Amino acid sequence: MPQETELKLSLRAADVPRLRAHPLLSQQPSVTQRLRNTYYDTPALDLMRERIALRERRIGRRTWLTVKTAGDSAGGLSRRQEWEALARPGALDVGRLVTDSALAARLQRLRPRLVPLFHTDFERQTWVLGHRRSRIEVSLDRGEIRTGGSGHAALRRLPLMELELELLDGQASDLLDLAHTLALGPPDQSGAGIWMHPDDVSKAERGLQLFTGERPRPMPAPTLRLDGQTHPRQAWRLTALSCLAQMQANTGPLLRHDPAQGLPDPEFIHQARVALRRLRTGLRLFAPWLPRRFTDHWSATWQALARQLGEARNWDVLATELLPGLLAQAPQADATRWTAWVQAQRTEANRQVLQALQDPRHAQHLLAFMHAVLTLAPPGRHARARLDRWAPRTLAASYRRLLQQTRKAMRAGPQGRHALRIAVKRLRYAVGFLGTPAPEPMAQRGMATLSKAQDRLGRLNDLDQARLLLDACPVADPAPLLRVIDARTDKDLERLPRLERALLRMPPPA
Repeated sequence: MPQETELKLSLRAADVPRLRAHPLLSQQPSVTQRLRNTYYDTPALDLMRERIALRERRIGRRTWLTVKTAGDSAGGLSRRQEWEALARPGALDVGRLVTDSALAARLQRLRPRLVPLFHTDFERQTWVLGHRRSRIEVSLDRGEIRTGGSGHAALRRLPLMELELELLDGQASDLLDLAHTLALGPPDQSGAGIWMHPDDVSKAERGLQLFTGERPRPMPAPTLRLDGQTHPRQAWRLTALSCLAQMQANTGPLLRHDPAQGLPDPEFIHQARVALRRLRTGLRLFAPWLPRRFTDHWSATWQALARQLGEARNWDVLATELLPGLLAQAPQADATRWTAWVQAQRTEANRQVLQALQDPRHAQHLLAFMHAVLTLAPPGRHARARLDRWAPRTLAASYRRLLQQTRKAMRAGPQGRHALRIAVKRLRYAVGFLGTPAPEPMAQRGMATLSKAQDRLGRLNDLDQARLLLDACPVADPAPLLRVIDARTDKDLERLPRLERALLRMPPPA
């Protein structure tokens, strides 16, 4: 069955000359072609629901028909089934093309209802390189995606600028190694490198978003079900890819957001932060099965972005969730001045997150991390270890640490509550990674207790952070707002002993 393995990277137009000047490309011959593509689906978008792309491509006088299915994608690296062959224009003879009989039959049934939805039109410059153990096709695509322009539909366009690395033969990790080498920029040119950001969104997906007018939605943590017979190191690899997919599903829309439309949906920053917390928890959780240098390096590498996302999240919560209610309870406060000041701080915090994501070093970190995850050496003397033998002991240890932290929290003030909240989150993430697919009812009640504890401690933390942010305001007296925060905090603290008892009685996770 034909399978495509590809790494997709977003580019900036200003970086293209430096990319072409890299000796890995400049010293190799290339071919430039113009590609005109039409994507088809039914009016009810049946193919989209199954994540199938059907494309007709014109190159000169020849027409190619292509079918691609949904596959696995993380860090810009995707693996999926692909069928492609020369075809008669407009015939859409998918039954002869696809060798999967069930899929071919479904496509044939839909064939009478297929209509063109959108087009891509771009220039492609292609190099074929030998890199390490692999042959790789490097394609630089520059053009546009468009839809509408006929009947009552207005013409809509999106610019297209990306680099694709397709594995012709060899190892998928070599795609990442080559991309990282190119992203460092030409060796004889100074600078921070070239922004080559891994992107999990295909041309077909972007075209469908343009056609439907739908905006991307924040992606919560996906459900991760690991086979108990899996080796813990392989379980870590799957965990890391899941976290990375969630992070990029939320940072991608931040990078593509139009500033003219104001600030992006704050949930994107929230879920990107959740993804990074899950990733760092995974590093800590699976540390016994990973090289010490690996965990130390990547824990430190992701810390700076986690801090910036956390600061932006604090301002988002204050501006969108807390401040309106605080001002309503403190009529003596200058609402206009406070709103303007908080919004300005929020805008700056969001700008700093975007600046970090647009830094070439961030893209290089993503590529290097993916490469490091995929090339981890196989386990040595513990090769027969299994997740279902190790996970219960690990969850039990996390559970004991939570109980210890719970007993300290009541006496430690905001710092203790913050530490307890972190312990609750870590145990929730650990159960999400290592827990059984269908836990017993008692274990389910334990998870419900953890969820409630996280919500209540989160509200207290939001108030603690709001106090710190407002107390630093140089343009207005924060006292009226701080009194409201103190009253809310005192009310929530009254419930803390009950929460402490619930956590101490909570059954261990399974």
